Amino acid sequence: MFSGIVEETAIVVKLEKDQENLHLTLKCSFVNELKIDQSVAHNGVCLTVVKKTADTYTVTAIKETLDRSNLGVLNVGDKVNVERSMIMNGRLDGHIVQGHVDQTAICKKVEAAKGSHYFTFEYKFDKEMAKRGYFTVDKGSVTVNGVSLTVCNPTENSFQVAIIPYTLEHTNFCDIKVGTMVNLEFDILGKYISRMNELVKSV
Repeated sequence: MFSGIVEETAIVVKLEKDQENLHLTLKCSFVNELKIDQSVAHNGVCLTVVKKTADTYTVTAIKETLDRSNLGVLNVGDKVNVERSMIMNGRLDGHIVQGHVDQTAICKKVEAAKGSHYFTFEYKFDKEMAKRGYFTVDKGSVTVNGVSLTVCNPTENSFQVAIIPYTLEHTNFCDIKVGTMVNLEFDILGKYISRMNELVKSV
């Protein structure tokens, strides 16, 4: 379980294909605190640490993960938003994030707004998936590349988020431009409510 509050950006130092899997080796400041089998969110994708060296760690993404996320388009040198799992006696500063990416979206517009920036993202709309909670609502929560954000100006298949200077500087939002693919995780609470409504209607 995660909060969507990114700790830092890790740098991809090696990518290795293994049949349909992809091994990603990264470098960040807390490598020495990691343990084998520990969960870390990468651009919002929960992955397990499988190998460590003195200054790097390796995780493995399977085909399902690569199909649903932007991990498969990463290159050596890219920045990845990373967050270790929540400590349960701590504060939940973002929102409840599972690390289970639902789909990707494409950045359609970046606008400067007197100190902050507005990013517009568009995703593939599926009516059946929307019935199950895969959509955004005004002032609701959404996770973009692992960052917990508040939705504004949602449409059927798009939404905006406002990014403050701190977030722009300390996450890979600084590298997002028009055409960039990002990972989305819709709010788990919305999914449960949508599912409950479906079950009630079927009774």
